[in-house]
Amino acid sequence: MHHYSILDLSTVPEGGTPADALRGSVALAQAGERLGFNRFWLAEHHNMTGIASAATAVVIGHVAGHTKTIRVGAGGIMLPNHAPLTVAESFGTLETLYPGRIDLGLGRAPGTDGATMQALRRYMQGEDTFPQDVVELLHYLGDEDPKAQVRAVPGTGTHVPIWILGSSLYGAQLAAYLGLPYAFASHFAPAALDDALAIYRSRFKPSQWLQKPYAMVAAGLFAADTDDEAHYLRSSQMLSFARLRSGQPGKLPRPVKDIREHISAPLLAQVSGAFSVSAVGSPATLETELKAIIERTRPDEMIFTGAIHDPAKRIRSFEIASDVLKGLVKTPA
Repeated sequence: MHHYSILDLSTVPEGGTPADALRGSVALAQAGERLGFNRFWLAEHHNMTGIASAATAVVIGHVAGHTKTIRVGAGGIMLPNHAPLTVAESFGTLETLYPGRIDLGLGRAPGTDGATMQALRRYMQGEDTFPQDVVELLHYLGDEDPKAQVRAVPGTGTHVPIWILGSSLYGAQLAAYLGLPYAFASHFAPAALDDALAIYRSRFKPSQWLQKPYAMVAAGLFAADTDDEAHYLRSSQMLSFARLRSGQPGKLPRPVKDIREHISAPLLAQVSGAFSVSAVGSPATLETELKAIIERTRPDEMIFTGAIHDPAKRIRSFEIASDVLKGLVKTPA
């Protein structure tokens, strides 16, 4: 592992507002920059009262404007919801405003429910055009083509780094075929993690964007002075995910002492499985669990997320983690 980064969903806590969530995102990005994290990514979700980053490019610009050096980007933009040209213009503009600091991760899922997907796309297409859309987007952000009838302005020539995101084998195959960096969403969908990484690395084709595979693994991260406190803080995210699975999404709940009193055993088993790629505990426990993930996946980079109800304790979690992570990093690539 050469770098470590932060994935933030700009979660809205119970008792709080989207404005509170966005202020918390800025504060976390500033802390991440101070602590040596490499990137700060935000994700596109729609029609969710607990997530404030629906207008992802707008939030990226806001965070980039309140930081100085940390890379800021999308983890990711759900490409089926947008025309490639509009994405190129948005991220070309961000790169023009904050040169050398913008990343563009692309997902194939809608990031929402069916009704909202219909409202977003207006005109639904039956076929999957994700690979073609990625190639089109790469073209818009690449060198200027004198013969092109359509250009992204700003966008052309900005060469915003594009990542393929995935939670299955599909994204791994596409990233390998196009020669792009790949990030796996093991922080909530770990089932295909090992196979996806193996496929990506074995089938990777060098390209003008990347000469050798570059894989990023996502993981949950909840650090505190004691193991008990870390698991207590984590209970908010587990409750939130359980409610989502039960068709009752909402704001990020306050933590609880015994999660088993609030989630049925079968559902708790599902949630625990979804969050199995996580590091939770005191500094000593964190080091042990992070080493196990790194040894298993051999990532070039890891990106961590941890929805903690109290913004100050969330920052403290990443402060504790940064001390551990510094000892696990090889010379940056």
